Amino acid sequence: MPRYQFFLNHASDAREAGAVLSDSFAEALDAIAEEGNVKEGDTLEIGVAGFPPARFELVALGRGARAWRPSGQLAA
Repeated sequence: MPRYQFFLNHASDAREAGAVLSDSFAEALDAIAEEGNVKEGDTLEIGVAGFPPARFELVALGRGARAWRPSGQLAA
């Protein structure tokens, strides 16, 4: 089971660090959103050892739904 290391940057300038053991990357993102005290606008850097982290921002989808959107990518 992969170990995903993460840094969570809150919109209030607080920062959290941790790790999640998960069968898949999607499950790791879900676990952080459910277990962490995350709010719209928070950013997440997550990855596995030896690779650069992926960056995401928590966005509202409407009707109370939220999702991680890739962040910091240049347009093609």
